[in-house]
Amino acid sequence: MKKVFFVLLTICMTILSFGQTFEDNKKSADQGNAIAQYNLGLMYLVGEGTLKDNNQAFYWIKKSADQGNSSAQYNLGILYSFGLGTLKDYKQAFHWYEKSADQGEADAQYSLGMLYHFGLGTLKDYKKAMYWYEKSAEQGVAEAQYNLGLMYYYGQGTLKDYGKAAYWIRKSYENGYDEAKKAWSDLELYNY
Repeated sequence: MKKVFFVLLTICMTILSFGQTFEDNKKSADQGNAIAQYNLGLMYLVGEGTLKDNNQAFYWIKKSADQGNSSAQYNLGILYSFGLGTLKDYKQAFHWYEKSADQGEADAQYSLGMLYHFGLGTLKDYKKAMYWYEKSAEQGVAEAQYNLGLMYYYGQGTLKDYGKAAYWIRKSYENGYDEAKKAWSDLELYNY
């Protein structure tokens, strides 16, 4: 969860580094520019250049997502997952993560895998969870690599495969995910 908010904060800082002010984004957003709508939503979300307002953040990010912006679709999934600016709704989160994941957004693919894994907003389906974790893991998302490794280890959605479990857990640890180091040791994956 911390990663999600860190991603949002990083995006906002990137926006600011390009010199786009709140007023610049508001003007372009009002004219229908999907990127400006997304940027404006993020600015409302963190209170950059304006007062923090989750309702306005949701409004502008949704306008951008409706135009097909995959980053906005992913972040709209986050807003639905946490009930920011809207009611918490895992079915809607699932819908928006799926739209973004289908466009190749690695973090959306990971999030979609999580919803399938735990049956949030959809039926629990380990095979589909594995599919989306793998898509995300191949793009370097450490949390997806970790979860994929655990699914191989425990045989969730697949046959147990300790070699593949070791491979993905090691990749996750190499990508900085601390839980993977603990799993590497606790599950004795160094033997594979």
